Amino acid sequence: MPPRFLYLTRHAEAAEDGSGLTEVGRRQAVLLGERLRGVPLTAIHHGPLPRAAQTARLVGDRLDGVPLRLSAAAGDYVPHVPAREELPAEAADAVLGFPDRMPAEERRRGPGLAAAALAEFTGPVAGEEPRHELVVTHNFLVGWLVRAALDAPEWRWIVIDHAHAALTVIRYVPGRPAALVLFNDAGHLPAELRWTGFPPELHV
Repeated sequence: MPPRFLYLTRHAEAAEDGSGLTEVGRRQAVLLGERLRGVPLTAIHHGPLPRAAQTARLVGDRLDGVPLRLSAAAGDYVPHVPAREELPAEAADAVLGFPDRMPAEERRRGPGLAAAALAEFTGPVAGEEPRHELVVTHNFLVGWLVRAALDAPEWRWIVIDHAHAALTVIRYVPGRPAALVLFNDAGHLPAELRWTGFPPELHV
């Protein structure tokens, strides 16, 4: 079985009304597309919300003939709501408070979609050729897939944050643990386009 290279990005900066990307976000998405021009991508998967779909289209416009594929598993949802007994006692109240603030529907349907994402996007692939795929998604799913690659407890997705239009790469090779090759790499973005949505003390 050949390896899979999974490229993950959080959608570019979006307007607060949910209508799509800001001008900054459009610039971020175009630059991400330029970054990926040399990668032999076979598909760009994206979630159904406008901010993910628009990011995927702008990235795809910079590439040659890479198909866009809508996937509910790449959408915005809560992948796992932890029970108190899963958590370190000193952090339980803070961790449990976070998913409780999310819409009930995102929490209800999340575990099923999270399982579908693991089945659809991770692990080695059938055939003879390596597969390179990009998933344009949301912060929660990036955290879920990264914590799975590191074989971390399920609740750890909550404390993994991803920047808009940054790049994470996971490699899956038969007979080996998954490898986190890149995480939150924003080298394709100039300084003024990095870390949008993060507090200033996290801008590095």
